Amino acid sequence: QEELVESGGGLVQAGGSLTLACTDTVDTMTNSAAGWFRQAPGREREFVAAVSTTGETKYVTDSLKGRFTVSRDNDKNTMWLRMNGLRPDDTAVYYCAIKKTHDSRNWFATWYEYDRWGQGTQVTVSS
Repeated sequence: QEELVESGGGLVQAGGSLTLACTDTVDTMTNSAAGWFRQAPGREREFVAAVSTTGETKYVTDSLKGRFTVSRDNDKNTMWLRMNGLRPDDTAVYYCAIKKTHDSRNWFATWYEYDRWGQGTQVTVSS
């Protein structure tokens, strides 16, 4: 059984939108910072966005600002990544990750800081 479950990936035309969701099925996300990463074929894993435990602070990597937004709802134990204006170079497997922390204000951008990962969801953008 997967613990972190991502959903919402798929095939979309350039310029389209997708919303990815990440739900923790075995634990509360309340005390966990959360993040999104992606990995395209032949490329290294890349940081996309992150949000603090309470959602008070969040960050989207500079190259994706204005198109991607990250949010969370701890009552629903879920984090989302809204992606607008998708481009073919956004094609990748998108992963969510969480990190247990008592730090309620910070987000984390490096993959090795995270404790648990989802299985990934494929996003394919056609030109």
